[in-house]
Amino acid sequence: MNKTKYQQIEDYIIHQIESGQLKTGMQIMTEEQLCRQFSFSRMTVNKALQHLTQQGYLSRIPGKGSFVKPPMIRQNTADVSSFTDDLKRIGLIAGARLLFYRVVEAHTVPTIQNKLQLNDSDLVHSFARLRTGNDMPIAVSYTYVSAAIVQAIDVSRLTSSFYSYLDELGVVRIAKDIQLSARMPDEEQKKLLEIENTALLKAATLTYTACEDRIVPFEYNENYYNGDIYTYTFH
Repeated sequence: MNKTKYQQIEDYIIHQIESGQLKTGMQIMTEEQLCRQFSFSRMTVNKALQHLTQQGYLSRIPGKGSFVKPPMIRQNTADVSSFTDDLKRIGLIAGARLLFYRVVEAHTVPTIQNKLQLNDSDLVHSFARLRTGNDMPIAVSYTYVSAAIVQAIDVSRLTSSFYSYLDELGVVRIAKDIQLSARMPDEEQKKLLEIENTALLKAATLTYTACEDRIVPFEYNENYYNGDIYTYTFH
């Protein structure tokens, strides 16, 4: 069966992506270049690019061009896997850029104090990171960790998987509660994630561990994911 003109362009670009010639984040040929290569009209090329965008292969940025989107990242709410694990499953290398780190008394962050069941004078590790996949921004993460469970944190380890670091410390993650909601990005998040008005997926996660034969909450995390590339599966 003969393919239409726009389908020929789609097949060409999809083959380049699936063969690795075009990698996540790379810019594809311009509409003008595709017109010359295929000797098709601008309208035909535009239709192919629109269709590829709808299918999730491309992201089109006005005035800049079309770029290869990362594959959809999926996390299962039934497990306690890390961001690094999620990206590894789809062939991306996770990264993190530390935005800030500080230690505060629990009473200065009352909402967090309540979630982690802390006393006023208890200490909390507070840090924010930009999470990336193959150096592309994917999420802004705000994390609070009870110093009663994790007494000290090597700040240099916050530029890689925090959960791998917790594993080394012997802090076992037993369960988690997750609340999901949609949010529009603030100006800082737009800048960090390099987006405009793309809706963010907010995942607020409370993680538990065992302490003296009790299950206690020790970490509260708010991740603001680029909603175009991150999704959760419920069980």
